[in-house]
Amino acid sequence: MPRFITNMPDNQSIFDVLFTWHGVVNLITLSVLEIILGIDNIIFISIAVDKLPRALQKRARFIGLSLALLVRSVLLCLVGWIAHLRDALFTIGDYGVSGKSLILFGGGVFLIYKTWKEIIEKLHEHEGGHTKKHDDKNSFGAIIVQIIIIDFIFSFDSILAAVGVSGEVVIMIGGVVISMILMILFSGYVADFINRNQGIKTIALAFLLVIGGILVGEAMIDAYNFTVPEAEHLHLNKNYAYIALAFAMFIEFLNMREKKIRRRKEATSVEEPQK
Repeated sequence: MPRFITNMPDNQSIFDVLFTWHGVVNLITLSVLEIILGIDNIIFISIAVDKLPRALQKRARFIGLSLALLVRSVLLCLVGWIAHLRDALFTIGDYGVSGKSLILFGGGVFLIYKTWKEIIEKLHEHEGGHTKKHDDKNSFGAIIVQIIIIDFIFSFDSILAAVGVSGEVVIMIGGVVISMILMILFSGYVADFINRNQGIKTIALAFLLVIGGILVGEAMIDAYNFTVPEAEHLHLNKNYAYIALAFAMFIEFLNMREKKIRRRKEATSVEEPQK
């Protein structure tokens, strides 16, 4: 549980922890961890705002990530409430259904639906002269609502990671703020890179599909854990998904490099006969 003020001398501020080596190390560690955990959030936002007119995309990314910062900061101050979400609200046979599992399951299904819909649209994008339209379904407000939902779902991993690294609220909020500011500054470059390279975009969509499946799996495992002692609880490790993403990205970078070299050679071979 985070410590708002615990056994603190009258002349000591809660911000004094930021000026200790231990506090600085925790702040840097947490900031890096939050950026890693925010990759799936950035990918979703990058793909979602691509449906908007170019002039609105930067604004939508800024609002989306700012809302993520606000949501995570508020949830950090409600860690006690989040802890109660792990308790069973009702049971189905021996399986307990907690608030956490309901949120994870609903978020996973939502992410799978939205990602699969995006994949289908991408597959049929050039059929029958179809082009991407900025219609009412892809309105600015609708995109922001989708981002808010995903921000809320993805915030739980962020909060649990923050609590695990440090029990100091000021460090946890500081780490979240630093990571979100960096993501806001560089999200435009990430979005342009993803949407400019169709191979990368396909990998990103597949990654979001896997993350959605993981969220559903975590919800089911959470329900199962109510049937066994705590020592026998199962936990789903998402690191494999991030490793798979990194490997797929590496292969795609090699493919992009190979295509670039091939085009250069072809251009050179065309110019040589003319000389």
